[in-house]
Amino acid sequence: MAFCEARDFLFCGVCGTLLSFDSLDFAKCPLCGFKRAAEEIEGKETHYTITAEDIRRELKIEPFVLLETAPIDEEMVQRAVVNESCPQCHHPQLEYYTRQLRSADEGQTVFYECPECRHKFSVNT
Repeated sequence: MAFCEARDFLFCGVCGTLLSFDSLDFAKCPLCGFKRAAEEIEGKETHYTITAEDIRRELKIEPFVLLETAPIDEEMVQRAVVNESCPQCHHPQLEYYTRQLRSADEGQTVFYECPECRHKFSVNT
């Protein structure tokens, strides 16, 4: 018996929808009405995996750690100065600050701003 045939008993033979077990005598497709006899299903095993994310989604629970970052208040950010030239006006120094915007195992993002022309750009390190 092929692998896909071993698990096809759970799905409608007409449209492929997961069968609903509303009776002891048969399983019925909720979409098209196809019925499969209980004898075809009885004694067969199936296994599946469910993740914490699946449970949270089903129960409509927000994750503990949000992956979105809060907007950066640039007025409050303490900026350091680096001796690099501005790509736009060639001023000899740039102000910069860093933020961890990606996952913890990846580098920080460095935000640069020219104090002369206010040109802004960022670099992922």
